[in-house]
Amino acid sequence: MTEHILIVGGGTGGTVLANRLAEKLASEIDSGDVRVTMVTDNEDHVYKPTFLYVPFGKKTTEDARRPVRELVDRRVDITYDRVTEVDTDAKRLTLADGQPLRYDHLTLAMGVELVPDEVPGLQEGGHHFYGPEGAEQLRDALAEFTEGHLVLSVIGVPHMCPAAPVEFTLMADDWLRKRGVREDVDITYTYPIQRAHGIQSVADWATDQFDERDITVETFFNADEVDPDEQVLHTMEGNELDYDLLVGIPPHSGSDLVTEAGLGDGGWVDVDKQTLEATAAEDVYAIGDVADVPTSKAGSVAHYEAGVVADRIASNVRGQVPTATYEGKTVCFIEAGMDEATFVEFNYGDEPTVRPASKPVHWAKLGYNESYWLTARGLL
Repeated sequence: MTEHILIVGGGTGGTVLANRLAEKLASEIDSGDVRVTMVTDNEDHVYKPTFLYVPFGKKTTEDARRPVRELVDRRVDITYDRVTEVDTDAKRLTLADGQPLRYDHLTLAMGVELVPDEVPGLQEGGHHFYGPEGAEQLRDALAEFTEGHLVLSVIGVPHMCPAAPVEFTLMADDWLRKRGVREDVDITYTYPIQRAHGIQSVADWATDQFDERDITVETFFNADEVDPDEQVLHTMEGNELDYDLLVGIPPHSGSDLVTEAGLGDGGWVDVDKQTLEATAAEDVYAIGDVADVPTSKAGSVAHYEAGVVADRIASNVRGQVPTATYEGKTVCFIEAGMDEATFVEFNYGDEPTVRPASKPVHWAKLGYNESYWLTARGLL
């Protein structure tokens, strides 16, 4: 009987995993012993880090898209539909059209959803760059912004691309300086804990950068309401912050499918952090943002996790003992302005070193953004 490997999600993790499996299990797929299917509700694959550059006119939202079918190996079947139920006891998914899909090995890689409506007034009073419409609207607002108070408030944690709020703030400062209007703009950056970032070394580096550039930092700032008429940000601590342009990192949520299937709380799949196997079900893995692991929700994490899961599933299919493990490897470029960047690299439990920002690292980041599509195809 053909073993069926199912992947839910067509983002970085799901796409890299599908291509790695197609390569590792090529002979088994060709012989009909194995079938690999990806289920995704979007015919386009979206590279979300591109959206950071849209507000500054450096990229368009179309630059972030490629058809999924162009990126995924032809040996992988693709079903364009939405999963409505995961039954791990019966080893079956149900699609929106009512079709059931049986699996032998399942990987959940559906990412996260933005839920700005959880904060009253945020949708009406704030902007963000975590999706195509938000990035375009922010681009238009920034183009007309020449004076006043620009506030970047990290409202939702955890969130995708943890360094992106720091990047945006430093890029906005540099961009406004190049336009000759920085003297007429105050910039404030807020973060919900008592430092400027979740990783201490990044927080220290960012705080120094903010100080040098006359950017105000407000920590332990937990926004819980936005008044779009008065343009005021209210916090659960009882504080207020006026703004003229608000960029609010919205709350993110996991998947209701995860909660309903009993795979984890809050929509995040509870997994073994090294094997990435779900703790509540057999033959189920989770990778990328939906997996509850103690590291960043970054594309590099999904990439490295996909390689581990591909190795483990291939071993299982062949009756071998899986040995591949994920040690928390994370690589993150951090823009320090419009033409300089730094980067960090770390594993579970490491405190990364933040190197001095430079133009070569900035160009390396831009180069990787262009070559990302090779990563998605499993070639890098």
